[in-house]
Amino acid sequence: MNIFVASLNFKTRREDLQKAFEAYGQVTSAKIVKDRVTGRSKGFGFVEMPNDEEAARAIAGLNDTDLDGRKIVVKQANPRPEGSSAAAGEDPGS
Repeated sequence: MNIFVASLNFKTRREDLQKAFEAYGQVTSAKIVKDRVTGRSKGFGFVEMPNDEEAARAIAGLNDTDLDGRKIVVKQANPRPEGSSAAAGEDPGS
């Protein structure tokens, strides 16, 4: 399941995001979307979890909780529209 995470602290690192979700199960990837020009976090990201039950527990357990001093929003990501590429500013290496 692809999970959308919003209201991230701009200082939250990919590793921090991944660690928070690993408490609920296996994480395939964790990405924080960054501005292409400044390289600064845009305050949101995505986490991939292969097991839908674990992902659902992570959403329920982490939504509206504190991560790095910010109350985060966690929900299932909407599928990308047909023909669209990666989210603007998304750095696969982040």
